[in-house]
Amino acid sequence: MKIGIISDHRGYDLKSKIIKEMKNIEFIDYGTNSKESVDYPDYAFKLGKAINNKKVDFGIAICGSGIGMSIACNKVKGIRCARVNSIKDVIITRNDNNANIISFSSEINLKKVKRMIEEFINTPFSNLDRHVRRNNKISEYELKN
Repeated sequence: MKIGIISDHRGYDLKSKIIKEMKNIEFIDYGTNSKESVDYPDYAFKLGKAINNKKVDFGIAICGSGIGMSIACNKVKGIRCARVNSIKDVIITRNDNNANIISFSSEINLKKVKRMIEEFINTPFSNLDRHVRRNNKISEYELKN
C-alpha cells in the first residue's frame, strides 16, 4: 500500500516527522519540501490526481488547520477528504464515507497523528447498503456538475 502525503509550509515539520517515524508505511511525498510559504491547493490537487491515477491508495494532507487542505482536496473529482481530529472521526469517515484522504491540523501531536493514520489505513469501508447508496449519490452529483 502506498500513501500520498502533502503539507503546506505550516505542516512541513509534522509531515517530515511522520515519514521519518512511520517506516512501516510507504509514503510518496508530493510536497512541499520546506517551510517557505506556499499555496496549499497546489499540493492538494497533486494528491487528488495521484489517487485518481492510482499512483497511491490513500492520502494524508496537513496544513495549519486541516480545513483548507480538505476543501481543496474535495475539489478534485473522485476525492473524499475528511478533516479529522480524533480516532473516532477517522473510523467513521472510512467506515461510512469511504474517505480516501484525511486532513488534519499541524498542531495535533505526533503520537495522535500516527494512531489516526494507522486507523485510517486499517479501517475498511463498511459496504452497508445505506452507505453505498449515499456515497453513490455524491459520486453521481459530482459527475453531473
